[in-house]
Amino acid sequence: MPQSVRRWLGGIQAHATIEPDQFIDGAYVLSIAGAEQSHVNLRHPSEVFYEYLARIANHISVLFPEHAPLRILHLGAGALTLARWATVKYPGSQQVGVDIERELMDFVIEHLPFPDGTALHPIVADAKDVLLEQLAENEFDVIIVDIFTGEDAPEHLTTPEYYGLLANKLAPRGVLFVNVGDDPPLRFTDRQVAAAGQSFSFVALSAPPEMFTRKYPGNLVLTAANFPVNTEQIVACQEAGPHPSEIRSGLDLDGFGKP
Repeated sequence: MPQSVRRWLGGIQAHATIEPDQFIDGAYVLSIAGAEQSHVNLRHPSEVFYEYLARIANHISVLFPEHAPLRILHLGAGALTLARWATVKYPGSQQVGVDIERELMDFVIEHLPFPDGTALHPIVADAKDVLLEQLAENEFDVIIVDIFTGEDAPEHLTTPEYYGLLANKLAPRGVLFVNVGDDPPLRFTDRQVAAAGQSFSFVALSAPPEMFTRKYPGNLVLTAANFPVNTEQIVACQEAGPHPSEIRSGLDLDGFGKP
């Protein structure tokens, strides 16, 4: 396993590094341009360190309780933390990992080996183009979007049209998860909720409670589906954590931030 390795990413003109976690034996941190991006525990891939990723993992566990194999699309590969988690939790899952940075995908696959039994097809492409081209005929049970943060997001990946493409790639009981990083007063989050609402009948936001005050920067998880997610499932997702945890959907989400 790497002690510390580095690679130049031509697309964004920055270095990516993989270094051992100083506190967790067998875990590694992927950084890009000096900023931490992903955390991987090679010895225990079912353990997800970053809060928002753990939140997505817990939501999946609640909404897919049988733990049968899933078809999962990861848009924004990073270190493919949730792909590793899914291999352990949903053995036999067929997964696709997409990233626009060829060097990053190769770097991660070379230095952070996958758990035994991983079935993952890597694709280097834009996260919109891939839906129209390489994956035009595919359907997924779970789509995870982890490609943007706030106002720096590529505009074509934040529009109602894009959410419509994502909806068309989901199975009838499929679920979309989007990591939404934002700063106060969370105007970008509002736009993503509105955009998702044009293509999905169910939209929810989950995060630590302080994020719903609109006073702090951080990550929220947008969950969307076109089947009725019932109250018991929503409560179970909130109780699954990480804690503290709050989920808003329906009228609670409509009223988010309004006086």
